[in-house]
Amino acid sequence: MSNEITLQINGETRSCSSQTPLPDLLQKLGFNPRLVAVEYNGEILHRQFWEQTTVQPGDRLEVVTIVGGG
Repeated sequence: MSNEITLQINGETRSCSSQTPLPDLLQKLGFNPRLVAVEYNGEILHRQFWEQTTVQPGDRLEVVTIVGGG
């Protein structure tokens, strides 16, 4: 039995290990968790909930990088 799941990240189908914590997934994808906002299955996920959030098959994530400047 495979330990891999598929999910949508920024509109692309991606795979990762099941029960991967969100911060670990973000780092694996090359995002700096301190500089992104995450929409999780259609709702903004506040940073205080990231540690206890593990991705599930079919989840949809939109990851937006925060850019400074003017």
